[in-house]
Amino acid sequence: MADKERFSNPVVGDNVTLRLLSYNSNNRASFDSIDKIDIYFLDPDEKTDLNPDGRRLVETIATADITEDEVGAYSTVLTLNSEQYLIGNWVDIWTATVSGDQIEIENNFQIYPNLWFTTPIPIIYDFNFAFRPNRLKKGSKRYLAIEITPNVPNRDQLYSYYENIAITSPVKISIEQECGDCLPAEQDLRLVVEDADVTLREKCMAYYFLDTSDMATGIYNVWFTLELGENVYVSESQQLQIF
Repeated sequence: MADKERFSNPVVGDNVTLRLLSYNSNNRASFDSIDKIDIYFLDPDEKTDLNPDGRRLVETIATADITEDEVGAYSTVLTLNSEQYLIGNWVDIWTATVSGDQIEIENNFQIYPNLWFTTPIPIIYDFNFAFRPNRLKKGSKRYLAIEITPNVPNRDQLYSYYENIAITSPVKISIEQECGDCLPAEQDLRLVVEDADVTLREKCMAYYFLDTSDMATGIYNVWFTLELGENVYVSESQQLQIF
């Protein structure tokens, strides 16, 4: 069993965090309430003229099981037990109350089959890491978008296997101020972020929220770590400028 986000290729048995963010104009804002979440399976055997995508209600999540993690940021953890949850396409419909009126917000996720792959040699290939933006004005508060791509021969089955690894494996980020005359030589005094978990994931993308308010202007080294079984992949350092 693993803890995953909705776009992290969940399989039966995983715990999936379903999230919803709400904004009023350009500001994060809370609803009056989140009343429930209905989870529907898009069942091919249930398709009719009146139900064209075959929606079948599987579970209703009550208000008590929905948390507001911060203003306008809601989440619930869905356990994909084998008695209820099948491989296929799903819809989560959030019912919220805003200014006394009820509204419905519809999102989608997919449950994948387990991905097996056999090979006569160990996992030997590598991954490429890139992130953007790499220049930020001091005081910026925004997400760094990290892209992870397999560096393997272009063979469909092999690439798909490594791509799934990139989607599901834990990723960490480290940020270190580049050493200069005005900086301490000790690395631990220059580390701004050390092996922080990057938990917000969307397929081969990962997102890390960086607040530069207390960071000095200058150049920073950024690197990423991906763990897979006995392997630990540490990327080359890339540069981030705070100006």
